[in-house]
Amino acid sequence: MFDYLIVGAGFAGSVLAERLASQLEKKVLIVDRRNHIAGNAYDHYDDNGILVHRYGPHIFHTNARDVFEYLSQFTEWRRYEHRVLASVDGQLVPIPINLDTINKLYGLKLTSFQVEEFFASVAEPRDQILTSEDVVVSKVGRELYEKFFRNYTRKQWDMDPSELDRSVTARVPTRINRDDRYFTDTYQAMPLHGFTRMFERMLTNPNIRIMLNTDYREIMNVIPFKEMIYTGPVDEFFDYRYGKLPYRSLQFKHETHDKPVFQDAPVVNYPNEHLYTRITEFKYLTGQEHNKTSIVYEYPRAEGDPYYPVPRPENAELYKKYKALADATPDVHFVGRLATYKYYNMDQVVAQALTIFKQLSSKESLEVVINR
Repeated sequence: MFDYLIVGAGFAGSVLAERLASQLEKKVLIVDRRNHIAGNAYDHYDDNGILVHRYGPHIFHTNARDVFEYLSQFTEWRRYEHRVLASVDGQLVPIPINLDTINKLYGLKLTSFQVEEFFASVAEPRDQILTSEDVVVSKVGRELYEKFFRNYTRKQWDMDPSELDRSVTARVPTRINRDDRYFTDTYQAMPLHGFTRMFERMLTNPNIRIMLNTDYREIMNVIPFKEMIYTGPVDEFFDYRYGKLPYRSLQFKHETHDKPVFQDAPVVNYPNEHLYTRITEFKYLTGQEHNKTSIVYEYPRAEGDPYYPVPRPENAELYKKYKALADATPDVHFVGRLATYKYYNMDQVVAQALTIFKQLSSKESLEVVINR
């Protein structure tokens, strides 16, 4: 008899498995349909011995000290600050848009004060900021919106930014200085030996059993357990009772090149040309030294593994119906991006899992008191 059946071996499931097994000495069974742990953060050495991320780049950053310290139990870190260039008008310029972006793009020599005035002169104020278009146009105007955001968003979401919630583009700031870091979080680092190694160390407790290549529905009536932690798609759990929740997926094309460096930055975005949205070069992320280099192209698509919940009001309303079902389902805890239909960064998923653990721990303590 297992205390918990955990569906999914990504961040949400693995963090909860580790906490329940090590802190409460619970017996835990993790099942995953894939043939590996670590979920979308899975990395491995390719045929050329280069460490790559199978499901596109995963960059760890957080302002949450407790999350960073928790994960530090299972990995050493390599300091890493992520940088991205965008291919616009035949040039590679920094994104998020900053002082150097504007000066290079337009052949100017503005100062920080002047670029602030520049943004103010081109911005188109909006009475209400409702859509992703509103967010960008109100900050940097129509021309920069068209150059950097509109077509990239169309490729990524198969929708115009005017059709998407403001949260999509609100994630990308605009800067008046030369700070070209993609993130400004307090803690920015990569697991020294990769994400998969970190997960392996997280799941070494003898109270944890792992079954890969397994659909939980095949074993849930065979292997006894008391409670379930579910990290998969919430609509799938309820057999799509109210219809499918929309997601965007990705197709990845991995390549290895016989040269030490392929491009000028870890990630280069292509807003306006090509069918792919970006190219990632992994050696920047990992710090690995090798005479060859591996890259990945990302092609957004409608079908495939669910990656990105589509942020539109009607989808939020549909999710509310599924959430009501989830809240009314006893002894099943819904955790993570897919189970709560929300785009979380890795650190946010870890924080959510740690919060759920505290709730389960409090419940356990209460039951002990009651049963005395």
